[in-house]
Amino acid sequence: MVVASPTPIPNEKIQAVELPVIDLSSKRSEAPKLIVKACEEYGFFMVINHGVPQDIIERMEEESFSFFAKPVSEKQRAGPANPFGYGCKNIGFKGDTGEVEYLLLNTNPLSISQRSKTISNDPEKFSSAVSSYIEAVRELACEILELMAEGLWITDTSVLSRLITDVDSDSLLRLNHYPPLKDCRDRDTSPSSLQPHHHQQQQHHQNCNSNGNSNKIGFGEHCDPQILTLLRSNDVGGLQISIEDGVWIPVPPDPTAFCVNVGDVLQAMTNGRFVSVRHRALTNSCKSRLSMAYFAAPPLHAWITSPPEMATPHRPSLYRPFTWAEYKKAMYSLRLGDNRLELFRARNDEEIAS
Repeated sequence: MVVASPTPIPNEKIQAVELPVIDLSSKRSEAPKLIVKACEEYGFFMVINHGVPQDIIERMEEESFSFFAKPVSEKQRAGPANPFGYGCKNIGFKGDTGEVEYLLLNTNPLSISQRSKTISNDPEKFSSAVSSYIEAVRELACEILELMAEGLWITDTSVLSRLITDVDSDSLLRLNHYPPLKDCRDRDTSPSSLQPHHHQQQQHHQNCNSNGNSNKIGFGEHCDPQILTLLRSNDVGGLQISIEDGVWIPVPPDPTAFCVNVGDVLQAMTNGRFVSVRHRALTNSCKSRLSMAYFAAPPLHAWITSPPEMATPHRPSLYRPFTWAEYKKAMYSLRLGDNRLELFRARNDEEIAS
């Protein structure tokens, strides 16, 4: 498995692909089908006209940049991340590293309020911005999960969304800051160069490799363990997904959109029909990249199992039932890039063969 490393693997390929973009303001009947198709093919899509108020996004981004602009000694007051708080470069539980600094927050309002005291000079302002953002993206996540259930013909369309609206939900908010590269004096830094189209991104990656300097791994290859990730980033590229070993698809930066990643729990609950997408972030720009990721997760005690519509005699359950707490324990024992779901495969030979 690939874990965070200083430079990408030499023989990997960058492939330009038109990734699915779903307009949530369009016909309600179309969205469920489009979402299911995207989750089956990529485990990833982008949503526009998502309903998250722009002022809430801007407040969260402003507070994030303000924190990351502080002197190191002040930022360290909010750390070390264990797992919550400020972390820098050390991003996994088993020695994984990357060119990133981050804040990891529990979405519980009391936890946010208490932690804000070590994060901001104006804790109430920070806490308010975070809580408003979490509330808005949670609502969006619920809408997407209910559209998914509808598209899968699951009778109880709230079977997925209930897991994240539960008062004991283990959801997280992670603010990632990827500092700019130090060696980009001779490169084009015009605004257009920082927002490449698909073919430009491919060329940009190749140019960086040929110069022998750039494209450090900001956050190494991994799948998200939770149900769903909603990620919003500023207008700087770096995110890539992989649906084939050694082949990476750049995600064009779009600050008006949210990226949606299928996580391991959703793959298990859809009985393998949806794909938990492998992805990574590169520090491939001369500008700071900020990403704000909401990880929608179930309560620790919640049992993860497929709804009845997802398991049939022709497609028996691929995974044994497990709790989110059990899955997290396995996650902590592995490297960032390891395949955790394999540990929870159904052991019946006939089921595995199917």
